[in-house]
Amino acid sequence: MEENLMLSVRDTDVGKRIDAYIAENSELTRSAVARLVENGDVIVNGREIAKNYKLRKDDVIEIELPEPEPDKAEPENIPLDIVYEDDDIIVINKPSGMVVHPAAGNPSGTLVNALLYHCKGSLSGIGGVVRPGIVHRIDKDTSGLLVAAKNDEAHNSLATQLKTHAVSRVYYAIIIGSFFEDGGTVDAPIGRHPSDRKKMAVLKEGQGTARNAVTHYSTLARYKGFSLVKCELETGRTHQIRVHMAHKGHPLLGDAVYGGGKTAFEASNKNLISGQCLHAKELRLTHPKTGKLMRFECELPDEMKKIIEKLEKSSY
Repeated sequence: MEENLMLSVRDTDVGKRIDAYIAENSELTRSAVARLVENGDVIVNGREIAKNYKLRKDDVIEIELPEPEPDKAEPENIPLDIVYEDDDIIVINKPSGMVVHPAAGNPSGTLVNALLYHCKGSLSGIGGVVRPGIVHRIDKDTSGLLVAAKNDEAHNSLATQLKTHAVSRVYYAIIIGSFFEDGGTVDAPIGRHPSDRKKMAVLKEGQGTARNAVTHYSTLARYKGFSLVKCELETGRTHQIRVHMAHKGHPLLGDAVYGGGKTAFEASNKNLISGQCLHAKELRLTHPKTGKLMRFECELPDEMKKIIEKLEKSSY
């Protein structure tokens, strides 16, 4: 269970950087504080701040301490849908329902546990013992393509490509409603939700710390009350497509966290819909060693195919 740590700023601490101050007044390291700030888990006077924030008189600091993660991930013999593999990278088609790496509440049965067993220890160590090989993530209930690094050189190359937007990630999503136009771009900053710390949101100026987020979308098919859209990420923020589509008034079908799950179609198909209808369908990257441009693609999962078939015939 998450714990909260409260600190009040004394006159003698005014002007100090917040990450240094918290490290001095808690058992947290400065790097751990920086991660908490980046995740939106450090609140000053009810607002998120940057890690270089300078303390002011009478500031009240609230720190949300997450549950401790497992000490390390253990290999588990879990089947993997491997799309591509060589000595440097492995591309997986992750099923919906699988968590990417161990964390509080999900200590085993994750993609990392499966990778450790399959790769026999040949994964990059940059992500630590809980996230070996992991360069980017997709949500538990999102299916589709994810690349992992099998050595540190590959990890650094892929991380740089992600940071510079050189990796292309294309998702297919079923949204509630329909865009009037056939395509467009959502350019709206995303940060931690001001009142619900477990959610992300498009933030306005003054609401908290947000990072730029850009999603390009196009409509592939329209049904009665729903649409199939293609979304290409220019950035890769937490829950980005889910938040951006909801922000535009079209939450993903099945995504109860961001406004889905309320339609008659969803109520009538609970046995088929288990979370947001979102699939990472295409992945393009430059191979870390050969420099070759590589493109991977995988089919929609059977659940999404069945949902689309029903939508095509639905009278809702």
